This record gives sequence, C-alpha cells and structure tokens, in this order.
Amino acid sequence: MFVKNEMTSFYKNKLNRMSDFFFGKTGIKKVPFFVFLIFFAALTTTANFSFSQQDSTSTVQSGMAPDSIQAANDSLVGQADTTREAMEQDESTAAVEEHGSAVSQGHSTDAIKLGKRFFLGILPFEREHQACVSCHNIKPVDTLNWNPSAYDIALKYAGRDFAAFQQAVMEPSGQVMSASHQNFDISEEDLHTVKVYLDNMAETGPAQEKPSINELLLFLFLGLIITWALLDLLVFHKVKFKIIPVIIFLGAFGYQVYMIYEETVGFGRSEGYQPEQPVKFSHEVHVTQNQIDCMYCHHTASHSKSANIPSTNLCMNCHIVVREGTRSGRFEINKVVEAHEEGRSIEWIRIHDLPDHVFFSHAQHVGAGRLDCAQCHGEVEKMHEVRQVSDLSMSWCLECHRETNVDFLGNDYYKTYEKFHEQIKAGIRDSVTAAEIGANNCQKCHY
Repeated sequence: MFVKNEMTSFYKNKLNRMSDFFFGKTGIKKVPFFVFLIFFAALTTTANFSFSQQDSTSTVQSGMAPDSIQAANDSLVGQADTTREAMEQDESTAAVEEHGSAVSQGHSTDAIKLGKRFFLGILPFEREHQACVSCHNIKPVDTLNWNPSAYDIALKYAGRDFAAFQQAVMEPSGQVMSASHQNFDISEEDLHTVKVYLDNMAETGPAQEKPSINELLLFLFLGLIITWALLDLLVFHKVKFKIIPVIIFLGAFGYQVYMIYEETVGFGRSEGYQPEQPVKFSHEVHVTQNQIDCMYCHHTASHSKSANIPSTNLCMNCHIVVREGTRSGRFEINKVVEAHEEGRSIEWIRIHDLPDHVFFSHAQHVGAGRLDCAQCHGEVEKMHEVRQVSDLSMSWCLECHRETNVDFLGNDYYKTYEKFHEQIKAGIRDSVTAAEIGANNCQKCHY
C-alpha cells in the first residue's frame, strides 16, 4: 500500500513539474512555453496567408458585389466617365499592334483596374449575366477548364482593334460560345475597359500563384524546438527530467533529417508533373472517345529512340473537317489551324524527360520488348491533361527490369538467347525477366 502511494505521488509530481514548465512557473525566465508555441503558430499562419492567399477580387463570381467591395470601388466608379472618354480617344490615336503595355499606349492604371473589375464581375453592381471570370480563369486551376483563359484571350486579341474584340464577345459564331454568351449584356464603354485590361495582361503576363512556405516554416519551427532543447540540456537545466528535452530533440531533429532526405531524393524527379500545354488537347477525348490509336500520332515509338510529337499536318488530317469541339468550342482548334496555316509548329511542353547521362530507347521497349505504353506513362487514355505518373528514377527502372517478363517466345529479337530457349523447352524455366538478359547492366543506360 505504501509503495502504491509512493508511485502515485511520484507521477503526480512529474505531471505538476511539466505543467509548471508549460505555464511558465518554471523554465527560461519563467516565460510560459505555450506562449512561444502560440507566437510561432501565429507567425506561421500570418506568413502563410500572405504568401498563399488569392487576390480577393479573383474569387468574385456572378451576383451583386459585397458592400465592402462596393465601397472600395466608389472612388474608381466616380471617375468612370472621364476614363471612358479618354479611352475612346486612345483607341483612335494608338494602335494595339504596337508593343508595350496598355499604360504605354496612353491608358491610365485606373482604366486597367476598372477593366479588371468588369472582368471579375465586381462592376456593374446591377448585372444579371455571369462574370467573365466565371468561365475564363485569370490564374492556373487544378482541373481542366475547357474555356480559354483570360491570358489566352488577351494574347489573341492584343493585335486586333476593339471592333474585332467586340464582335467576338457580343456576336460569337461558334455554338459553344454562342450558348455561353446568350444572355451576356455589357455596354460598349464597359467592354472598352475590359479590352484595355486584357491588352495590359498580354504584355505583363498572367497572374502567378504565390508559393507556399509551409514546409520552410515547419523546418524553422523544428529548428526552434531543437535549439530550446539543446539550451536546456547544456546551459539552463530548468527541466528536471532530462529525458523530456532529449525526446523532443531527437523527435524534432529526426523529422528535420527526414525532410532533408525527402527533398534530396526527390531532387530532379518530376512525378506528378502536369504543365499547362499551349493547346488544351485531351487524350481522353481523342483516344477513349474517338478511338484513335496511340501509334497513329506517336508512330516513331516502335523504331526510334524517342516517341515523336505529332506535327500540325497530322492534326489537320482530322481538323481540316472538325473545326469545333463539343466542350472547347473553336478557340483551341483554331490554335492548331492557325499554326498550320502559318507554317509553324506548336511548342508543346515535354513532360517525361530523363537526365542527359541516361540513354533510353522507345524502340527497345516498345518495338523489341512490346511493352504497353501505360506501363510507364499510366492510363493516358483517361487523362484530359497528361501528367507524369512514375518518378522515372533508376530504382524504378531496375525494379521493373527485375519483375517484368519479356515477350520471349515468338519474338525474333530474342532468338539468339539459345540457352534460355533450351531451358524453357526443358521445363527448367517458364519465363525470362529483362534483368536476366542484361537490362540492369550499367552500360546499357550509361555508356
């Protein structure tokens, strides 16, 4: 009974000491430890918010603008008439074809801001139609938006006069655009401001996502914890039970090492890489819905080192007739048609790219090995936007070579491997892996 009471008292004292340290009754200058945690958490939240928050105006969709937004725009709206008159004079004296931003063309920054507010739907306050931004995003989005982005529209009409832009918006010819602009109603003066805003965007570029610094802040926070633990162990000696700062130090330091390891291993790898391409080409539409074979477009994959990117001539085999998509309308297909007519290539962004010191041949894997494209590239036929599925690391390749059985029988490429053929006939083995025929030899890829 006495021993039980002693144990209970011992653990109560431990809890009391930990509580005293946490609430500042003991420790470094008796400052509550939770104050440090709250302060750093607040700092982290504030910094992360300032880096990752979206422009408040970019989230405005259709409907009446909030009172706070309306109040913020009162001074700008009051100058609208003066701005519109100046813009009309500018349209007649300065051509959009000249290089330079809208400001350099004589438009004020207020005119650009006013056009942005009309594009975002903040103005006019009593509109009934959807805002432009509800269909045409001004910042990159995670999912495919079949409608052209604001930057795409800006580039297309930067070299055209207002009349062409007005006709495209108010009197669209395509079925998809006509349906989406059916109830669109905006005055000529207001549309002028939108054109100025887009002209300026064509010069300055699209809005960029601000980077997130969550990982950096977490790393710094762990560094702060490590520093506190070391100071208490070596200098202050405020915590009676030394095991507490030791555990905290080992846990924080261990996680920092893990973060460094993850970043180091992932350096140069692009798993999940999914860039925005110059044309919204959907493999799901072309391969799954329209049943176009992969080799029709990438016809060199079976006999060449690289799988070719189809030329605009090949695209025009179909799009000489098909000029409007059921979801994308005419805008994206027109990019292909215009490139073909101008005799230029579309600058597609390469997704799967190995380092220069690595040799890889599609002919070896597709032609001789008869591998399916999906084994390396994933189910591309189900992707609207292609992304890199595998990390393409050396360990990934080596493991695939160890596990993958080659198409050995009935394949003339492997008929010289007489020993393996004899073993298969004798029943000694029933398959041959890529590694067994030398696929994991270093000089196969690095020579």
